[in-house]
Amino acid sequence: MTASASIAAPARAAAAPRPRVLDDADVTTEHLLVEAAAGDQQAFAHLFDRVAPQVLGITLRVLRDRSLAEEVSQEVMVEVWRKAARFDPDRGSASGWITTLAHRRAVDRVRSEQASRDRDDRVSRRDEARAFDAVADEVEVRLDHWQVRQALSTLTERQREAVELAYFAGHTYRDVATVLGIPEGTAKSRLRDGLLRLREALEDLV
Repeated sequence: MTASASIAAPARAAAAPRPRVLDDADVTTEHLLVEAAAGDQQAFAHLFDRVAPQVLGITLRVLRDRSLAEEVSQEVMVEVWRKAARFDPDRGSASGWITTLAHRRAVDRVRSEQASRDRDDRVSRRDEARAFDAVADEVEVRLDHWQVRQALSTLTERQREAVELAYFAGHTYRDVATVLGIPEGTAKSRLRDGLLRLREALEDLV
């Protein structure tokens, strides 16, 4: 089964039967769309065969993913069937109306996919920040000078200087990066690893 045939079935199934014989070569796309709006399933089948390749081409250019483009193309053709009555031949061609629907729906899908990715990224960053803060809070709550000094001795030199700058000198991780002359990401990693190791050491001292 071809790609166009695979997306044709659900769209064609949406039309109620209205037996009619059409010679595809003798009718315009506008006429097919008007007949489809009146419930003519055969007219819609001819219309589908005529415009589906163009619709798929548009969605594929926008989405750059064939399986996703075929899915969106199917949605477009179902929308064409459902909204055929809204077509106004005085405002433009049937092909133009259909391609506009296709382009709009493809762009909407791109935005939806991007919004989903952005949402996942925000959740991931928020969870990471919460995990980091939870360790910091636990260390601060259990802050006992002697125990902490003992625990600090278990850290590497780089971890210890980062932790001391942040939690004894009151610097932010950006300040720590500046003082130590290292990238901010490296400063965050040292603080995170140092805090995790410090927590383990404090637990052993209890």
